Amino acid sequence: MDADISQRTKLTALGRALRDLHKQLIQVETQHFGVVGSPLEHLHLVVNHPHFSWLQKLSGLMAQMDERLDEPEDVSVADAFAFRVAIEELIGPNEKGDMAFRVKYNALLHDSPDTVIAHGAVRQILISIIPQN
Repeated sequence: MDADISQRTKLTALGRALRDLHKQLIQVETQHFGVVGSPLEHLHLVVNHPHFSWLQKLSGLMAQMDERLDEPEDVSVADAFAFRVAIEELIGPNEKGDMAFRVKYNALLHDSPDTVIAHGAVRQILISIIPQN
């Protein structure tokens, strides 16, 4: 059970850090997009407009992580590490990653110091999730 608590704690912290990163990415992309109207119109754009569609991969991973954390079963090291690998395929440094996502992601890192800070927070948690030997 102690291993579950440790992995569950790491995934919970990772989820929080990813939500902050996701929020930063949406803010920068919104600035690039232009005027969006009301918060409801903004949400509609983020969910449905092609300009924001690349972010759905990260949104989906966050949803999968939340669903896993909602399950009562223990979170194994393998479970946590699988999420690390999936996230690293998007934001790096995994060489087999999603390069289309990464090109857009890296461009936004150059546009926003807050995004860089959020990226660093995610990376700090990711490096703490290591596979079993």
